[in-house]
Amino acid sequence: MSKSERVREQIAYLKFWLGILAALTISLVGWLLSHFDAAPWPVLVGGVVALVSFAAGIRGLHQQIERRIDQLEDL
Repeated sequence: MSKSERVREQIAYLKFWLGILAALTISLVGWLLSHFDAAPWPVLVGGVVALVSFAAGIRGLHQQIERRIDQLEDL
């Protein structure tokens, strides 16, 4: 496997996890909005903490994908 193919596979794998995190984030936002008045506050705080964690994960994955794309340009 050439180096460019390996980098492309890494990008595809990172995009897969980025999609999963995006779907989880959207689902969590929907849940938080629909259960805001009924859920106990510790659950809501946990949801917000998870939301911030998902957002940080999305940002980190996006940065890794950009670095891999830059590597691909150099090959």
